[in-house]
Amino acid sequence: MFLRNSWYVAAWDHEVGTGLVPIKVLGEEIVLYRKTDGRVAALENACPHRKLPLSMGRIKGDTVECGYHGLTFDGTGTCTRVPGVEKIPHVACVHSYPVEERYGLLWIWMGDRDKADPAQIFTVEHWGDPAWGINRGDSMAIECNYLFMTDNLLDPSHVAWVHQSSFGNAAAEEAPLETTIGEKGVTVWRWMLDVEAAPFYAPYLQFKGNCDRKQHYEVHYPSNAIIRAIFAPAGAGGEGRVLPENAFLMDSYNFMTPVDENTTRYYWFQMRNFAPDDAVVSAAFARSVRGAFEEDRAVLTAVHKGMTNPRTPNLDLKIDVGPLRFRRNLARLIEQENAQKAAAE
Repeated sequence: MFLRNSWYVAAWDHEVGTGLVPIKVLGEEIVLYRKTDGRVAALENACPHRKLPLSMGRIKGDTVECGYHGLTFDGTGTCTRVPGVEKIPHVACVHSYPVEERYGLLWIWMGDRDKADPAQIFTVEHWGDPAWGINRGDSMAIECNYLFMTDNLLDPSHVAWVHQSSFGNAAAEEAPLETTIGEKGVTVWRWMLDVEAAPFYAPYLQFKGNCDRKQHYEVHYPSNAIIRAIFAPAGAGGEGRVLPENAFLMDSYNFMTPVDENTTRYYWFQMRNFAPDDAVVSAAFARSVRGAFEEDRAVLTAVHKGMTNPRTPNLDLKIDVGPLRFRRNLARLIEQENAQKAAAE
């Protein structure tokens, strides 16, 4: 079901302050908190004594004290105090998870601690570039399996019907798709030449008239994506061409964290090559993107429910090549990981 040797977004950095924050990732209950040096620790959210969630306890310096009988654990999961006993039992410990803070997000490693390499965290281009503006985004819970979301983010065609008032228009209905299979994931893309600009983007273009538009939908294993939108004046775009200075570029970063097999936590932010310090533009982007993603949430929730109907099989189409290849390759990675774990045991 899940690839565990991977980094997943646990929360926005501002969501973990002075208190204990319970989360659920890949079906595992976890508690987050900040130590006195500001770094975030992540522990199994259950005291080993009577399994009370540690999130119902309290922070004591760099440790967490259980709210039931006072057992105390440091950021590594080691028990440092058991009131009323002379010697701490060696089994009095909880699992801890590596956490890294990057791009305003907290990333948690769910697999083998020895394999937790921060260099494997999804790369965000132009982060910190003063020429690029950023909409710091949002998050939402979606009642669907995360693979329906990776399907959606490898499907440029859906914007023509789901997002008619924002990302899509008639130009996105028939243009053929290209699929590229890479080591890290799958990309589905296309250029649409000499077409009308979609409603969401039109107010921000620095040119008039029709455009050449590229949709670039790239999803990395297991569930992180970048959606690149490129708009150039008609006749100036196309694969392999140098874009003019007035081309519109927007990179949307999307991170899907499986809560369990039926629920996904969705995090996102966008970066753009114009108006870097314009708070009004950022606020407008935030509103519009949130509205479009609410449309996705309604569709994906219904798809998850519909796909549980066993009476008739679903139909796959040519436009599903990218999502199907992604699922197949991810399943292979999960099988390999499980085989390696079994062999080690």
